[in-house]
Amino acid sequence: MKGARPTEEWQALPGARTGRDPERSLRPGPRRLTPEQVASRQRERLLDGVARMVAAHGYAGARISDICRAAGVTRPVFYALFTGKEDAVLAAYRSGTQMVVRAMQRPYEEAGGAASWPAAVRAGLRTMLALLSQTPAFARMVVEIESAGPAGRRARAELLASFRRFFVDAPPAPPGVERAELVDTVVGAVHAAVHRAVDQDRTGQLPGLLDTLVHVVVAPFTGTCPANDANDGTDEFGGSGSVGDAGMADVGTCT
Repeated sequence: MKGARPTEEWQALPGARTGRDPERSLRPGPRRLTPEQVASRQRERLLDGVARMVAAHGYAGARISDICRAAGVTRPVFYALFTGKEDAVLAAYRSGTQMVVRAMQRPYEEAGGAASWPAAVRAGLRTMLALLSQTPAFARMVVEIESAGPAGRRARAELLASFRRFFVDAPPAPPGVERAELVDTVVGAVHAAVHRAVDQDRTGQLPGLLDTLVHVVVAPFTGTCPANDANDGTDEFGGSGSVGDAGMADVGTCT
């Protein structure tokens, strides 16, 4: 069963919107918003500005003045919310990656979870690739976070660890293979493939990696991989394939 396009998650990812959108501006005069609500909106706009400026100029080249200009806020507002550029970049990265993982969880569970782990993996990965391909400014953070030094590497490690939840339903590891190490190795391989595509300016082609990444994830645990989706065609994410009506995918031998 095809899942609904995760419109809400896509729109909320840092970099998906412009901070200077008139509909998001806080006009002078009496407001009904609380100070906390105002700060929250300003923070969201700054996260959009961070993602867009980092995507345009790289981590080193993104300046706080440009981030503030892109967000339509002042430097004092920026420093009221973040201690500096590194803090803001880490906040944008963590916020966006958490959204992506949450967005993956829903189709993963709807596709069967433990009842059909290969199909669930396909559904989750399809959503991840779609979200990143539709939000290239945020996808660039996958590459640029490494430039944030030790704090950036820690944030990346946190992201990779969060994907372990999708392996709870996986079959046992092959005899003699340490399961936790296998999971982390597979997750690292998926991250490396996404990183490479974004770094090579192929972000829009990410949905085309779906079959390869499903194979990478599923084969080490089953020795098989789910067959390409039946009735192959362009789905609502711009990628190929869909899980069948029962939320299941046929399993074929990987070759």
